[in-house]
Amino acid sequence: MSVVSLDNLILTIRGEKVILDANLARLYGVPTMRLNEQVKRNSDRFPEDFAFRLSKDEFKHLKALHSASKSQVIDIGEVKKDIANCDILERLKFARTPPWAFTEHGTVMAASVLNSPEAVSMSVFVVRAFVEMRRKLRPMRKSSVALRRSTRRFWITKRNLWNKTRYCEHFGRN
Repeated sequence: MSVVSLDNLILTIRGEKVILDANLARLYGVPTMRLNEQVKRNSDRFPEDFAFRLSKDEFKHLKALHSASKSQVIDIGEVKKDIANCDILERLKFARTPPWAFTEHGTVMAASVLNSPEAVSMSVFVVRAFVEMRRKLRPMRKSSVALRRSTRRFWITKRNLWNKTRYCEHFGRN
């Protein structure tokens, strides 16, 4: 599996880049039940910024998205992702409880509590995928900041011109 193929497993939920528990368990070569069991046993190692359980509404939306057509842009509530392949949501079809969502730090912590050689070696791979995604998003952030600055300068200039025009009109100058 390559870093590129892991990009499809990473979703943005609540503004965080996450991997759902079923996909992380599959990567680490353990059953999802075992992963969730270890998260419960080691709950002090998984604060909210490492892992969180999806709300019932988020879970309901993700389940509904499984039946969505391929290459559909997802923008429902706090869940956003352009999914080229809905297979990553396949395991949610039969789930009864909302899944856990693991951030980059949560994936590393999960590997440490699972303590299997496969999980430890795969955690390095997963972290690299998160780092690669962050690297790809960095130029977009810089462009966004530059656009905001340009827009701000535009509105300041427009306001100054408007004030000068009003001043000239008030005193009869053209």
